[in-house]
Amino acid sequence: MLDGIRVVDLTQNIAGPYCTQILADLGADVIKIEPPTGDPARQWGPPFWEGEAPIFLSSNRGKRGIVVDLKSDGGRDVLERLVDSADIFVQSFRTGVIDSLGFGAGRVQAKRPELIYASISGFGPKGPFRESPGYDPLMQAYSGIMSMTGYPDGPPARVAGAVVDLGTGMLTALSIIAALRERDQTGKGRHVEACLLDTSIGWISYHLMGYLATGDVPGRMGTALGMVVPYEGFETNDGHLIILGGNDAIFVRLCEALDVPEAAEDERFKTNPSRVAHRDELHQLLEARTKEFTTADLRALLEKHRVPCAPVHDVSQVVDDPQIVANGIFQPHPHPRIPDYRDVPFPVRFDGERPPQRDVPPLMGEHSREVLAELSYSEEQIDSLAASGSVAVGSGSKSD
Repeated sequence: MLDGIRVVDLTQNIAGPYCTQILADLGADVIKIEPPTGDPARQWGPPFWEGEAPIFLSSNRGKRGIVVDLKSDGGRDVLERLVDSADIFVQSFRTGVIDSLGFGAGRVQAKRPELIYASISGFGPKGPFRESPGYDPLMQAYSGIMSMTGYPDGPPARVAGAVVDLGTGMLTALSIIAALRERDQTGKGRHVEACLLDTSIGWISYHLMGYLATGDVPGRMGTALGMVVPYEGFETNDGHLIILGGNDAIFVRLCEALDVPEAAEDERFKTNPSRVAHRDELHQLLEARTKEFTTADLRALLEKHRVPCAPVHDVSQVVDDPQIVANGIFQPHPHPRIPDYRDVPFPVRFDGERPPQRDVPPLMGEHSREVLAELSYSEEQIDSLAASGSVAVGSGSKSD
């Protein structure tokens, strides 16, 4: 789909690499540029899988890896040549850093107006914190997400997945593809700007709009949702089941399934607004019944009555779950260093098929010689760049 599109990937950690991994999954030639110390995510562990960090593996497949010291003249020359050959340039430095290296959007797009230049930052290009580093937990805290995550009697909690990083990566990739579509029509590129803070605010937009409407500050509610009841987890005799009574008809069916039909006729519970007003009383009434069932039996009963529900799984239950297996979520892929390697593939199908997985995440500098040769460096020049420290050639380099 993106065959023939070259991406220069100057990103680290999670948000930027996940963006460029999406582009790689869709067929683009993504060249990941790492500093001599490597992407910090390579060291984020344990856990490690045969010496490699799963958090790095999860966001860097399908790319070619090259190590470049951008503080050196030789390294900047390499990047200059890469930019000249690229369709897309993605960087995630703190605001101002890329300009100090000589590769800010203004300069690069003045030279190559057809280039799509994407910048990912923490707090955005303006404001008092524009130069501050951005990480997922910081944004979950700053945006208010943490204040609403957890239980009322507990402290604020972080959402376990890197939802801000991954969401920013997705939105950036989507915007880059939109800019590519526009370039097909106009011949001109765009400067795409995304930031973790904007993504964080977007994730809780309805909470923020609710505050604007009422002045009420939403708090922590565990598994529950403030505006719909029942819409939360209920204890069983061996675990928890999430039960969603999203409308009055489903609520009536839930009461029938749990053999409490009188609850559906109770004035406190007849409409969703009244159920919200009497949340605690209803939860206690329903949970007195759910505790009598195993999670599996309760799930089967509610599904028979067409009540949406799902067990609270841990990750060990997810990996080999029959629904997960049937949809091919975890796919084995040949890996030179990890015999039992499985990856989480691109999460969208085209005509019933996922995009084919290509290369596994690269070792540091694995493709340095290969990429430099494509940029018309001779073997002698490559050796000289490596000797000066401007580039590093990994032990797994394709030309070694």
